[in-house]
Amino acid sequence: MNVSLAQLLPFVVFAFVASITPGPTNLLILGSAVSRGMLAAMPLVLGAATGAAGLVVVVGLGLGEVFLRYPSLQQVMAWGGLAWISWLGWQLFRAPASVLEEGDGARRLGVLQGAGLQLVNPKTWIMALSVVSVFVGVGAGMATYCLYAGVFLLVALPCLALWAVLGAGAARVLRSALAMQRFNQGMAVLLVISVWVGMFG
Repeated sequence: MNVSLAQLLPFVVFAFVASITPGPTNLLILGSAVSRGMLAAMPLVLGAATGAAGLVVVVGLGLGEVFLRYPSLQQVMAWGGLAWISWLGWQLFRAPASVLEEGDGARRLGVLQGAGLQLVNPKTWIMALSVVSVFVGVGAGMATYCLYAGVFLLVALPCLALWAVLGAGAARVLRSALAMQRFNQGMAVLLVISVWVGMFG
């Protein structure tokens, strides 16, 4: 495995842009931090970053080739992810103000949910396929895929954590249950828009 720093730098820029730009994962982290606090959102951050990095390895080791060979399978997964994330957005939109005020009734998203979200997030699959096809190449070997996945993880963690920091800051402004409900409704609309634009944009 011969990977130079010059080869990694463009990938680091790509990983930064892919991780910091708004998408379903970022918006869920933001909403989780607003509702439950920054520390409560950290397991979601860890799970999302680890899940995305794991997808890079899985796609590199052959799943990407399966998708290229059977595009209909990719379409089925994309539509399934679109439906699931849209359902999440609907649940967030219709959550009552009383639940948001108490906080205890809101469902906490943790490491497993964060990693699982990446399996149905079209943006993450596109990212993983891009890493393998553009930066690494098919048949590069386990060590190379793990290296790129590790670099992605190191870049993604602070980027996703920044969304949790933003959410914790926004929570200081959203003092009433109604304001929190309106914020979550806005996040729900953005969540659904982000996944539909990601799919058809």
